Amino acid sequence: MVETIRVLFLDRDGTINEDAGSYITSREQFRLIAGAGEAVSLARAAGYRIVVVTNQAGIARGITTVEQVEDINRYLNELLARWHTSYDRCYFCPSHPDYPDPGYDRFEDCRKPATGMVERAIADFLAEGLSVDRSASFFIGDKTVDVECGLRAGLRPILVRTGHNEERLCLERGIMPEFVADDLYRAVTGHILAS
Repeated sequence: MVETIRVLFLDRDGTINEDAGSYITSREQFRLIAGAGEAVSLARAAGYRIVVVTNQAGIARGITTVEQVEDINRYLNELLARWHTSYDRCYFCPSHPDYPDPGYDRFEDCRKPATGMVERAIADFLAEGLSVDRSASFFIGDKTVDVECGLRAGLRPILVRTGHNEERLCLERGIMPEFVADDLYRAVTGHILAS
């Protein structure tokens, strides 16, 4: 029998951790935004599965490697353990249209705002007998591409003002989130858990 679940899809850089201004290549550069760990813990306690979806074009650009990105993603879970929580799944897209690479171009449909990473997560959950209720699931990020990805995937998008804070750009492009929050903690406590 298939169980229905709710998922909190999260962008990484600028949403969970501080945006370093460039690609993060080491654990030393990786710092959680205040309240992010607690936000993930609260969402998980409320029954949400946690999925990280992040564009990591620094791989195609030769700035970072798959191994470095995977290590930093492991480090994120190590940090989240301080709040007795973790993410369930993490997906990253290595491709970039301006930096063609035969090894990464096949992942082109995963680069946000495309929904490839979200669809893969939903398919992976389904393979475990878990059906994602899109209408009760959220996508939180700091960029217009995150909001657009959430909308395209049939999720409920939330924009945070940390990181790139593209609130004005969303307005200009008519790509409107369901809610705008100062940070991930306020997105979870002020909207998701309050609704």
